[in-house]
Amino acid sequence: MSVAVDYVLMCLLLHSLALLTLCLQHSASACSKHCYCSESDSGGKTLRCSNQRLTEIPRDIPNDTRRVYLDFNLLTSVPADAFAGLSHLVELDLSHNDISQLQPGAFRGLSSSLRFLDLSANKLVHFNADSFEGLRARANLTDNPWHCDCNLQMAMPRVDLEPVSLTGIVCQTSEPEETAVRGLAFLLEPDVDLCVVMKRTTDVAMLVVMFGWFTMVISYLVYYVRANQEDARRHLEYLKSLPSRQAKSEESSTISTVV
Repeated sequence: MSVAVDYVLMCLLLHSLALLTLCLQHSASACSKHCYCSESDSGGKTLRCSNQRLTEIPRDIPNDTRRVYLDFNLLTSVPADAFAGLSHLVELDLSHNDISQLQPGAFRGLSSSLRFLDLSANKLVHFNADSFEGLRARANLTDNPWHCDCNLQMAMPRVDLEPVSLTGIVCQTSEPEETAVRGLAFLLEPDVDLCVVMKRTTDVAMLVVMFGWFTMVISYLVYYVRANQEDARRHLEYLKSLPSRQAKSEESSTISTVV
């Protein structure tokens, strides 16, 4: 009898272990492939996908994730809505990748939750304000080959990132080159105007347009005056060709005298 009870207990124990194993496997699969999930003491899930040679951002990130680490991978771009649905995300690490393009709306949906964004050590050249649509996080933008030009200068006021974030934009190249901002944090050079060439071009274009408009108006006035002069001349010649009233009155007077 005792042996039978022991056998039953052993079977129940093995069954429980099997169920526990299945639960653990399900929990691991619910995380994300090639990634590791953990729960923090303060609550919220942390997803670590560091150094996994990923070429694209995982699409199966759990919705309750608060921190995502995708650093040291092979990512080349961040597509629009890449993190849609992650309304609890507070930290996102995309550093040490090959990211050269952030599509408009790349971080859409994170404006109310994200507090820190790490894009350092990538290959970002052009700054696109639409990529950071409504984002108010503190961003690390250092160690990227930024190209400072008029587009960058005009885009900066359109983003809501913490101002200290923009100090990470250090110009590796610039346009025009004579502005001498290479190697400098552009935000810390308030007197530099990279739009001066564009402004000059715009001014020249406006002058050309105004000159063309002025020429057209003058041409029309000259044509109008000449046309009216020609009409006036014709009308005058027509009047001259008619018998004058004075001649008619003299003729009438002569006839009455004779009578």
